[in-house]
Amino acid sequence: MDLRAYYRKLREIEQGLDGEFVVVKSRATPDGGVAGRLTEVSRAVAAKMLADGTAEATSRQEAEAHRKRLGVEKQREDKKRTSTQIQFTVLSEEDLRTLQKPARGQTRE
Repeated sequence: MDLRAYYRKLREIEQGLDGEFVVVKSRATPDGGVAGRLTEVSRAVAAKMLADGTAEATSRQEAEAHRKRLGVEKQREDKKRTSTQIQFTVLSEEDLRTLQKPARGQTRE
Protein backbone atom coordinates (compact mmCIF):
# COMPACT_ATOMS: atom_id res chain seq x y z
CA MET A 1 0.00 0.00 0.00
CA ASP A 2 1.30 3.41 -0.97
CA LEU A 3 0.92 5.51 2.19
CA ARG A 4 1.46 8.79 0.37
CA ALA A 5 -1.42 8.06 -1.97
CA TYR A 6 -3.61 6.92 0.94
CA TYR A 7 -3.04 10.09 2.96
CA ARG A 8 -3.44 12.26 -0.15
CA LYS A 9 -6.79 10.55 -0.71
CA LEU A 10 -7.75 11.21 2.94
CA ARG A 11 -6.94 14.92 2.58
CA GLU A 12 -8.90 15.18 -0.68
CA ILE A 13 -11.95 13.50 0.83
CA GLU A 14 -11.74 15.65 3.98
CA GLN A 15 -11.55 18.86 1.93
CA GLY A 16 -14.67 17.82 0.03
CA LEU A 17 -16.73 17.40 3.21
CA ASP A 18 -18.93 20.23 4.49
CA GLY A 19 -19.01 21.33 8.13
CA GLU A 20 -16.97 20.35 11.15
CA PHE A 21 -19.03 17.21 11.73
CA VAL A 22 -20.39 14.87 9.06
CA VAL A 23 -23.15 12.24 9.15
CA VAL A 24 -22.06 8.96 7.55
CA LYS A 25 -23.91 5.70 6.92
CA SER A 26 -22.12 2.52 7.91
CA ARG A 27 -21.56 -0.40 5.56
CA ALA A 28 -21.51 -4.08 6.42
CA THR A 29 -17.95 -5.23 7.14
CA PRO A 30 -16.43 -8.69 7.60
CA ASP A 31 -15.53 -7.88 11.20
CA GLY A 32 -19.15 -7.35 12.26
CA GLY A 33 -19.96 -3.83 11.09
CA VAL A 34 -23.69 -3.30 10.63
CA ALA A 35 -24.95 -1.62 7.47
CA GLY A 36 -27.21 1.42 7.52
CA ARG A 37 -26.38 2.98 10.89
CA LEU A 38 -26.11 6.76 10.80
CA THR A 39 -23.36 8.34 12.87
CA GLU A 40 -22.13 11.90 13.23
CA VAL A 41 -18.32 12.06 13.26
CA SER A 42 -15.58 14.63 12.74
CA ARG A 43 -14.43 15.39 9.21
CA ALA A 44 -11.13 13.53 9.74
CA VAL A 45 -12.86 10.39 10.98
CA ALA A 46 -15.44 10.59 8.18
CA ALA A 47 -12.67 10.87 5.59
CA LYS A 48 -10.93 7.80 7.01
CA MET A 49 -14.17 5.79 7.09
CA LEU A 50 -15.00 6.78 3.51
CA ALA A 51 -11.49 5.99 2.27
CA ASP A 52 -11.45 2.63 4.05
CA GLY A 53 -14.89 1.72 2.71
CA THR A 54 -16.48 1.21 6.12
CA ALA A 55 -19.00 4.01 5.53
CA GLU A 56 -20.65 5.96 2.77
CA ALA A 57 -21.64 9.61 2.55
CA THR A 58 -25.24 10.59 3.27
CA SER A 59 -27.34 13.14 1.47
CA ARG A 60 -27.88 16.53 3.07
CA GLN A 61 -31.57 15.70 3.67
CA GLU A 62 -30.69 12.40 5.32
CA ALA A 63 -28.14 14.13 7.59
CA GLU A 64 -30.65 16.84 8.58
CA ALA A 65 -33.32 14.24 9.33
CA HIS A 66 -30.82 12.32 11.51
CA ARG A 67 -29.85 15.45 13.46
CA LYS A 68 -33.50 16.41 13.90
CA ARG A 69 -34.32 12.90 15.18
CA LEU A 70 -31.43 13.13 17.65
CA GLY A 71 -32.67 16.53 18.83
CA VAL A 72 -36.17 15.16 19.46
CA GLU A 73 -34.76 12.15 21.33
CA LYS A 74 -32.58 14.42 23.46
CA GLN A 75 -35.53 16.65 24.35
CA ARG A 76 -37.59 13.58 25.28
CA GLU A 77 -34.79 12.24 27.47
CA ASP A 78 -34.23 15.63 29.14
CA LYS A 79 -37.97 15.88 29.87
CA LYS A 80 -37.96 12.37 31.29
CA ARG A 81 -34.98 13.13 33.54
CA THR A 82 -36.51 16.40 34.71
CA SER A 83 -39.77 14.67 35.63
CA THR A 84 -37.94 12.20 37.88
CA GLN A 85 -36.18 14.86 39.89
CA ILE A 86 -37.55 15.71 43.31
CA GLN A 87 -37.40 19.32 44.37
CA PHE A 88 -37.76 20.38 47.97
CA THR A 89 -37.14 23.44 50.07
CA VAL A 90 -35.91 23.51 53.64
CA LEU A 91 -37.81 26.08 55.71
CA SER A 92 -36.76 27.50 59.03
CA GLU A 93 -39.35 27.62 61.80
CA GLU A 94 -39.68 31.36 61.31
CA ASP A 95 -40.41 30.92 57.59
CA LEU A 96 -43.00 28.26 58.40
CA ARG A 97 -44.75 30.54 60.90
CA THR A 98 -44.75 33.34 58.33
CA LEU A 99 -46.41 31.07 55.81
CA GLN A 100 -48.97 29.90 58.34
CA LYS A 101 -50.03 33.44 59.33
CA PRO A 102 -53.16 34.63 57.55
CA ALA A 103 -52.63 37.47 55.10
CA ARG A 104 -53.97 40.92 55.97
CA GLY A 105 -57.71 41.11 55.64
CA GLN A 106 -58.14 37.34 55.67
CA THR A 107 -59.36 35.32 58.58
CA ARG A 108 -58.19 31.87 59.41
CA GLU A 109 -60.83 29.18 59.34
